Formats: sequence, C-alpha cells, structure tokens
Amino acid sequence: MSEAEPTDQTEKAPDETEPAWRERAVSRSLNAARSRAEVRVQRFLDAAFALIDEKGTTEFTIQEVIDRSKQSLRGFYEYFDGKDELVLALFEESIREADDDILAAVEAQTDALDRLKTSADSARADSLQKMEAAGKADTAAKSRADSIAKLPAYEGERFDVTLRAPRDVPRGSVVLRGARIVTMKGDDVVQDGDILVHDNRIVYVGPRRGGSDSGATVIDVTGKTIIPGLVDIHSHMWPTWGIHETQVWKYLINLAYGVTTTRDPQTSTTDILTYADQVETGELVGPRIYSTGPGVFWDENFQSLQEARDALRRYSEFYHTNTIKQYMVGNRKQRQWVIMAAKELGLMPTTEGGLDFKMNLTVMLDGYPGHEHSYPIMPLARDAVELAARSGITYTPTLLVNYGGPWGENYFYERHDIHQNPKVRRFMPHEEIDNRAERRPWFRENQYVFPRIAQGAAAIMRAGGRVGLGGHSQMDGLGTHWELRALASGGLTPLEVIRIGTIFGAEAIGFGKDLGSLEPGKLADLIVLDKNPLEDIRHTEAIRMVMKNGRLYQGDDLQEIWPRRRNLPAFWWATEVPKGQAEHDKATRPTR
Repeated sequence: MSEAEPTDQTEKAPDETEPAWRERAVSRSLNAARSRAEVRVQRFLDAAFALIDEKGTTEFTIQEVIDRSKQSLRGFYEYFDGKDELVLALFEESIREADDDILAAVEAQTDALDRLKTSADSARADSLQKMEAAGKADTAAKSRADSIAKLPAYEGERFDVTLRAPRDVPRGSVVLRGARIVTMKGDDVVQDGDILVHDNRIVYVGPRRGGSDSGATVIDVTGKTIIPGLVDIHSHMWPTWGIHETQVWKYLINLAYGVTTTRDPQTSTTDILTYADQVETGELVGPRIYSTGPGVFWDENFQSLQEARDALRRYSEFYHTNTIKQYMVGNRKQRQWVIMAAKELGLMPTTEGGLDFKMNLTVMLDGYPGHEHSYPIMPLARDAVELAARSGITYTPTLLVNYGGPWGENYFYERHDIHQNPKVRRFMPHEEIDNRAERRPWFRENQYVFPRIAQGAAAIMRAGGRVGLGGHSQMDGLGTHWELRALASGGLTPLEVIRIGTIFGAEAIGFGKDLGSLEPGKLADLIVLDKNPLEDIRHTEAIRMVMKNGRLYQGDDLQEIWPRRRNLPAFWWATEVPKGQAEHDKATRPTR
C-alpha cells in the first residue's frame, strides 16, 4: 500500500468552513460539562480520602464512597472503571499535592545544594505526614511510616541483668632475677635486673637487688632477655561459633608464642564476648581478648547522627566492647556521624582501609584513632606521612595480607617448614597445618611488596606517628613474629619494632596504663627469651617462658610453673594425626 492511499485509520481534516458561532457553542458546552465533571470527581476523591483517614487503610467499598459523596453509582462509573482506578487517582492526587508543596519550599532557596536538600527533606516529611495521618499503629500505612522513620514496630520492656564471676587472679610473689629487661619505658634497658610480681601486678623493675623479697619465689633468668608481652591489635582468632569449645587451639598457640593481649577488629559474631569472659575467669587458657564485636557496615545506611547513635548503643550499652570497627559505612558525612556518636558514647573506633586512599586520608582528618590494613599506594609522599603522623592515628598495616602484591605470609611459608615445627604441631590441629603448609603458591622475591609498605610505616613512625602490630591470625602465634620481621624489613630497628608490638598496641586500644611496658603498677604480662631480640628481631621467637596476668608458663608446652604447677589437659586434636602420617612425614622430610 502506498503512502498516498487512504486507510480507515486516516483522520479527516477539520472542516475549514465550520462557522465560528458553532465552535463557540460547542466550546461553551464542553467547558460546562468539564466543570461539572471535575466537581463530581473531586467529591468522589474527597469521600475516598475521608474514608482512608477514618479507616487508616484503603479497605473501603465503592458503595461507601458513593454514600459519603452523596452521588450515584451510575455517576461513579461515568468517571472510574472501578475501585483500582479510584485508588490510582488518589495516589496521583497525593503526588501532585506533594509536588506543589515541595516546589514552593524549593523556590524559597537560592543555593543549588540547599534546593536539593530541601527537596529531599520535604518529600520525606510529606511522606511521613501523609502515612501517619491514619493514626493507627496496626495499619499498613503507619507501619510504612515507622519503617521510613526507622522506628521499631513496638518497644519491648528492658531488664538489665548483671552476672558476676571472679576474675582469675594468681596469689603470691615471684622475682625474675638477672635478666636483660627491655622495659619499653622509653628506650630504657636494664642489663642485669629483677622484676618483682605480686599477684598479677608488677611491683618492681630495676637493677638486681639480691637477697629475698619478703618471701617471694625467686626464678633465676640470668642471661635471658625479658620483653613485655606482645599486643596484637588485629587478630581474628575465630573459634567455633555457636556451641563453645572447651579448648581453643588458637588461644593456646598465641599465648605460647608470647601474644598476651589481642584485639579483634570485626568478629562477625557476638560469640567472642562470652569466649573472652571464659578467658577472664580462667575457664580457658589464652591471651587477653578484646574486640570490636561485629563491624558497623554500610548496610546500616545512616541518615542522621541520631541513627548512628542508636546503632552504636548496642556496643556501649550491651556488648561493652569499648571499641568498634567502622567498616566503610558510606560517604564522609556518614563516617563523621559514626565518629561523633562514638565519642559521645565512649567508644574508640578503628577503620577498614578498603583500598581507598582518599577515604583513608579523610578518616585521618576526621579524627579516627585507628586504621586497619596497608595503605594502597607506595611509596608514601611526605605530606601523607606527615598527615598520618600528626593525626595520631595508629596505622596497622597487616603486612602478612598486604595490598598491592602477593601476601607477605607467602614469603614466610616459603622459608619455614611449619609442618615439622614441634611447637606448631603441638598446638595446631594437623588438618590446619596441612591446609597452610602442603600446597602453597610461590613467588619470586622481587614480587613481594611488604618491605616497601613497611618503609612507609617506618617513615610514619619516625615522623612521630603510631604503628600497630597485626598478624591477622594468618598463622596464629608464629605469624605474629613474622609480622614483626616484616615490619623490620622497612628499616626499623629491633627496639622500634618491639615498641610497635607492645606499648604502641596497648595504647592504641586504650590499655596503655595497664599493659605494653614493664613498669610498677602494670599488669604482669611478659616474655622470657633465650636470645637477645635487640641484636636480631628473629630472636623474639626464642621463647623460654611466658607470663600472662601473673601466671608463668613454659613456652614450649604452656605448663604452668608459677604460682602452681599444672600441665594442660590432653588436647582434643592430639589424636587427629592420620594413620601413617608419622611415617609419611619421616619419609618426605628433606635432608640437610
């Protein structure tokens, strides 16, 4: 069919000879009809709105609308196909009215950003006002209003219950005599000194005094070196969740390697809170366990400072963690709300690095006290180093899981046969060892970037900043010493590295007055070493004894040797070596 051929759908052109009087007459008739229709339609709409206000719902009938409007059923169907079309008309009318109100509010603003904010605030307020108009808590409209306002469906009655249990505190006095003491009180090192511990507190640190100290037990450690217990502030020691274990191998191996205090920044579960209580009461043997509890994530979608306060109260009032992990909650304003709420509630927040250096810079500027994981660029320019140092933030680079290259842990797995390490085999289930040791990737040494990241950490520290120790629980216990060595690869001295692993960590998590250095009045957490770590940082692994909270353990098997003599019970994993594994290990052991 050609374009010129007429079809049934072709509209006829208006008759150009139509007289003007006819057009005026038709127009008057249409205008009058339109006015009558608009009045009648509005009466139906007003009746429907009134019914919604009364009922708090759209569960009304057409007959109710007709009766309320005092019009006829026939008249209703002249304008609406049915109830669905009426409800749609009600919705469109509400939107139109809201648009008019928002436009009036926006026109009063001159700044573009103020206009945008006014528009959003007015829309939200209008939505809440309309949905709350029903005034009934059990209606769909009211529930939706509560949801938008982030209000609970109902408020439960709160009862606070306090359960008390005694902390595990040893009794008695002991002197560790004749050791080199790296106090971490500044650069103070006592070459031939004594440490007197009463119960779980240090009473004296200084030169050898000789004689007895009020009947205290004396343990000769001549030729040894004593340093404070290690403080690992990024330690994910996750035991079994749900039903609690009665022996936690991760806790044991960390303590055996001199880690006396840990902080888990993001636990994923609240189980860690009760595990920590079990350690405090002596039901479990392990390091001190502090944590942020589950992280504060982006799905909180905070829309105000008050919403941030409400969310963080679960940490201050219920979890009692005293610290939180702000895990990339959103834009900068949302991150600022979190730290403002944290300050009000007495919580110390740390942050997730997230491979976002611009975000990392803003959390320094906004006053966050902690940063987890390595900065994603290297080398760090002088301005970034100075900002990190002057901000006071503690930078914990977790070099075993660094950004920008192969994880640092692989470097150490390539050079250490953990499968044949007697201490590792004692405290770690065999399956866990095999998972880490049997099949691993391999990288040329020039591919590793952790020394370059460590150089940035060293620059920050030497500019007056703070760096933290975080083994990330990649290789529990031993891996914390690998992290110390990785930090040293950036040019730090052994004393500087030990400072990172002790007093800096304690201060970073708010326990600098009780932990991190060997001083009178502080808790008795320390490591007795067979070798001098000031000569070689690798000597931190030469552990003879570990004291945690005044209890002294042998380093190789955690037999308690003071104030009581007690062996650990048999480990549940001690019988887990597969049949024939010993013969296999012997056959495959490399010759030297």
